[in-house]
Amino acid sequence: MKFSSHPLWLVGFRPFFTLACLAGLALPVLWTLVFSGAVTLPGSPVSPTQWHAHEMFFGFGWAVLGGFLLTSTKNWVQIRGYRGPALMALAGAWVFERLGMAWGGNWPGMLFRLSNNLFLGLIVTMLLWTLIRHRKTDSYADNGFFLVILPLFLAAKYLLLDAATFAAGWTMALGLFRVAFLVMLERTLTPFMKGAFQVDLPRLSWLDKPIKLLALALVGEAALPGGLAAALACLLATLLLVRFALWHPRRALTRIDIGIMYLGYLAIVAQLVLAAWTHLAAPGWVGSLPTHVFTFGAMGLIVPAMLVRISKGHTGRKVVFETADKTALWIMIAAFAARVLGPQLYPAAYGHWIHLAAAGWFACFALLGWRYVPFLLRPRIDGKEH
Repeated sequence: MKFSSHPLWLVGFRPFFTLACLAGLALPVLWTLVFSGAVTLPGSPVSPTQWHAHEMFFGFGWAVLGGFLLTSTKNWVQIRGYRGPALMALAGAWVFERLGMAWGGNWPGMLFRLSNNLFLGLIVTMLLWTLIRHRKTDSYADNGFFLVILPLFLAAKYLLLDAATFAAGWTMALGLFRVAFLVMLERTLTPFMKGAFQVDLPRLSWLDKPIKLLALALVGEAALPGGLAAALACLLATLLLVRFALWHPRRALTRIDIGIMYLGYLAIVAQLVLAAWTHLAAPGWVGSLPTHVFTFGAMGLIVPAMLVRISKGHTGRKVVFETADKTALWIMIAAFAARVLGPQLYPAAYGHWIHLAAAGWFACFALLGWRYVPFLLRPRIDGKEH
């Protein structure tokens, strides 16, 4: 069998969820070593803080988002989707980018720029081509949001890697991931709640559309006047809370596999409120609290649950969260508490909280990788191709 025909390359979530597990267990731990001074990045072309932000958004974050979108877009437009050599090229470009971010400062400028733009440029182009070429068979009328935000990730990356525009870059990257998560939650929680509790979540256009439009507007938060940015953030948070109340949260929170996604939803609300606060007054908290409420709350809590569901469901297995899966989710909840709440309660131990939170990420994704990478490396158990 040709290597390009290996089950790993059958569909996008397989290689990129594998890479997401590796990134999830390695990158936060490496950051703690850099933060504490135990390790120095050998040739990174950017500051340690820029490297950390870039790798969590465009390394880990895009391994997850890339795997999700490569898989979901083909289903949305009803095509076979990218496989084989195309996925091998994308995975190779992702690895090339990680090497460039660690050692690229010692490379010729052209080679570093290639390493830093190849993966994102390729995958954005491929996803846009899928959505645009097959728009007539698209199941979702609002996929236009992806046509807007996907190219903007390239702009966010450029801004983030320039020291002068770093703050605008990470704010933009966070805003783009926020749009993606809100669209994903809107589409996935409905069938999850129907399957688990036989309840229908209300889908109200007067609520859903303004939520997505406001989230899109806040992608440019750094360029908005502080008062306007705060007002938009508070309005979006309010609309999200209204929808949350309509989405049967009391039932959802009785099950960790679905409840953790509701907690991630609330983390998005909390981040918006905290971001608004920073525009209106000098915050009194320790560290970059709004950012980590999002990265640990939205990304950290939602991603493991989605990884379990997709890795099981799309390999022909019954989607049941076993004890080990629930353990991984509880570990990440503990990591969220350590990173977000710990420094506010006992700031003198700030460095220890960071190490503890990184250990939680390592444990969660090491456990998920141990359980699910073997599934991703083998054919579906139900005999279907992909």
